[in-house]
Amino acid sequence: MTVTPPAPEAAPAAPSVTAREQLLNRIQKDIPIVQRPYRVIAEEVGLSEHEALDILREVKAEGVLRQVSAIFDTRTLGYQSSLVAAVHDEDQLDAGAEIVNGHPGVSHNYKRNHDFNLWYTIAVPPESDLEAHVQKLHELSGARLTRLMPTLHLFKIGVEFDMTGKEDWNAKAKPQYTSEQRNIGYAVTELDKAFVVEFQKDLPVTEEPYADACAALGLSIDEVAAHAAKMKAAGALRRVSAVFRHQKAGFTFNAMGVWAIAQENVAEVGRQMAEFKAVSHCYLRPTYPEWPYTIFTMVHGRSKEEAFGKISAIEQEVANGVDHAILYSTKEYKKIRLEFYKPEFYEWEQQHLGTQNTVTS
Repeated sequence: MTVTPPAPEAAPAAPSVTAREQLLNRIQKDIPIVQRPYRVIAEEVGLSEHEALDILREVKAEGVLRQVSAIFDTRTLGYQSSLVAAVHDEDQLDAGAEIVNGHPGVSHNYKRNHDFNLWYTIAVPPESDLEAHVQKLHELSGARLTRLMPTLHLFKIGVEFDMTGKEDWNAKAKPQYTSEQRNIGYAVTELDKAFVVEFQKDLPVTEEPYADACAALGLSIDEVAAHAAKMKAAGALRRVSAVFRHQKAGFTFNAMGVWAIAQENVAEVGRQMAEFKAVSHCYLRPTYPEWPYTIFTMVHGRSKEEAFGKISAIEQEVANGVDHAILYSTKEYKKIRLEFYKPEFYEWEQQHLGTQNTVTS
């Protein structure tokens, strides 16, 4: 008798492109603090935990996924922060940027297509003098003019890239994080500080990514989740999520649309601009004689055409005829996640600041 051998077991089907895209979009929103968070997320997008982890490890190896960590609010933690715009002589710009990069509180630093050609963000702890730090950077870097541009009102912050490429440039969604979520009077505890130190680290892409943090804090996953909920309710913790490298993710171009919205209209117009899903950051900032723009909107695109198209969509719907400008990065000098409670900051402060000054006008 002839026995027919059993058919070979079919290899599992590769996850669909759509499921992969859904996963990459999903992990930018919020990763739950539970023992097996990727199993929860995988089920939401129709994947197994194993498939989801394979995809995430792959995109991390490719450099698309920069890190998975908590995102904290600097203001609620008591830190002072600001965007800073500076004017440098073109032949001195790279050298000046390198000096600015050496400050441990500087997380982003770009050359942009404007007379204000160097733009950086800086944050300092509660006991430090932000203006003194910026003044010292002004002097050390050889800037001709430096302007502090702090956030007067936060209409939106939250970078989420549409990995499907199918979203309309004028698509809308209510912002998840605004000034109303901040609690400036929040009393930061020692446990809060320990939580920040552990959760600002790049969490591993594993079945139990919070295991090391729980061990370091001496808490169970349920206790850590409860404390995270407390910090989130206070606005100190925004979320735990994935952060992508813009360039590697295909978003090679960013554009900062700045708008001369009249003061009596900034609240309503800022709210409307923040509802554009393409806008990752929307702020009210101060004006100066040489800088009339009140509202800042940041967008990202796979091309200059896409980024400018998103700014154009905002103009057509919300700011038709308003004086505005589009600034874009022509060189990236520094881009890191701000780390809190780092000893390097205090070493820089001790080395460079003997007296307190004010920012040069």
